[in-house]
Amino acid sequence: MTIRTILFDLDGTLIDTNELIIQSFLHTLEKYYPGRYGREDVLPFIGPSLYETFSSLDPERVEEMVKTYRTFNHAHHDELIREFDTVYETIETLHRHGFRLGVVTTKMHDTALMGLRKTRLAPFFSCVIGLDDVTRPKPDPEPIHKALGMLQSTPDEALMVGDNYHDILAGQNAGVKTAGVAWAIKGREYLEQYEPDYMLEKMRDLLAIVGINE
Repeated sequence: MTIRTILFDLDGTLIDTNELIIQSFLHTLEKYYPGRYGREDVLPFIGPSLYETFSSLDPERVEEMVKTYRTFNHAHHDELIREFDTVYETIETLHRHGFRLGVVTTKMHDTALMGLRKTRLAPFFSCVIGLDDVTRPKPDPEPIHKALGMLQSTPDEALMVGDNYHDILAGQNAGVKTAGVAWAIKGREYLEQYEPDYMLEKMRDLLAIVGINE
């Protein structure tokens, strides 16, 4: 099998949004529950949907809490996101070698583009599939199939790279190879439970997998 198409998750894979997410939760929770939550307390909230998290705290104020979170998140987006080590140079190298590159995320499409533009990655991707571009998000294979269609590619030549279980399962459900990232906030051991085909210690590890020696 020759990999010619690589699909990436966004948050936690291409872009380090952990601090942005933590600060957004702290801001929101301080407004509604002054002095009750610290950094360690909000780490379990990373992963589930905002509606799920806030419903567990106060079902009657979910909508306003989500609005507070998103307002802060968007206002501080560019200030708080960071790049992961070796991501930019790896993506640039893959693009230069003619690989078809796409992003498949559970973020809204426009918000995903914000992150790609801020980290200078946007020009390298021919396809971005966001939450609002599909009916059934990951781990359903629909987003991956849609991306492959846009990139005029097929599952047998594609790889899905991600930092969470739904990335690996979506790839497996779509019939593509999968790669987990060891820098995932939940740790490599967590991802290894889902048996990805590869585990990347750094993004540059991708180059050897697809046959680029630089």
